[in-house]
Amino acid sequence: MKTEPDQSTPPPRIKYLISEKIDGLFLSLYDVHKFIIRFFKEAFAPPYEFKEIINQCYQVGYRSLPLVSLTGFIVGIVFTKQSRPSLSTFGAASWLPSLISIAIIRALAPLVTALIAAGKVGSNMGAELGSMKVTEQIDAMEVSATNPFKFLVTTRILAITFMLPILVLYMGFVGMMGSYLNVHLTEQTSYTAFFKSAFSTISFLDIFSSVFKSAVYGFTIGVAGCYQGYHAENGTQGVGKSANSAVVVSMFLIFIEEMLIVQVINAIR
Repeated sequence: MKTEPDQSTPPPRIKYLISEKIDGLFLSLYDVHKFIIRFFKEAFAPPYEFKEIINQCYQVGYRSLPLVSLTGFIVGIVFTKQSRPSLSTFGAASWLPSLISIAIIRALAPLVTALIAAGKVGSNMGAELGSMKVTEQIDAMEVSATNPFKFLVTTRILAITFMLPILVLYMGFVGMMGSYLNVHLTEQTSYTAFFKSAFSTISFLDIFSSVFKSAVYGFTIGVAGCYQGYHAENGTQGVGKSANSAVVVSMFLIFIEEMLIVQVINAIR
């Protein structure tokens, strides 16, 4: 008598593919762990590439100012316009500066700046290091007795980790100025009254949490972008894949870190 195959058990080929994917995931996590450990070893061991760190700070920070300024100003105006009708319904329009300051300082400035940096800086790191990898420029640096990891990777991760908190504070200021402009044109609120009301609800913990979050986001973007670029392969196709993966992985990790850090900060608060 012929027996029917059990449909509930997957075929051996599917089992093998699933096992292969799981093994690849753990191997990738192990490679990332080694990459991060190597970064900390190189970051605190001489010689220090101060000149290249300053150059990367310029590339990451100064060149991002126009985009951050425009985005922050628009975020402040739009969020103020969207929040006013809801507060006016309850007769609480005077709370608008406090609401805007809490939203921008605690959440919008770090998150929006990190997403901008992931798209602009992270993709640039992935593409730049990826092109150097596939054209064997990194191998040539190793042959010439230069440490490519310290010069290319460590400097970029340190630069974005240092500069992103500064960009976040700057974006918070620009966003508050955009909000003030909208409130002043609509309700004729003075500069002093607006910022006195805005900062009455902001504590040192709020500013510290924003700076801490932005430093963590910067480190995440730097590691994701440099890791993808440093391990690029398959020619020009691999360069595009590394740049795309740097952006996607950075944004995914930023949202996870945002959720975890907010839980910790709220527990402390």
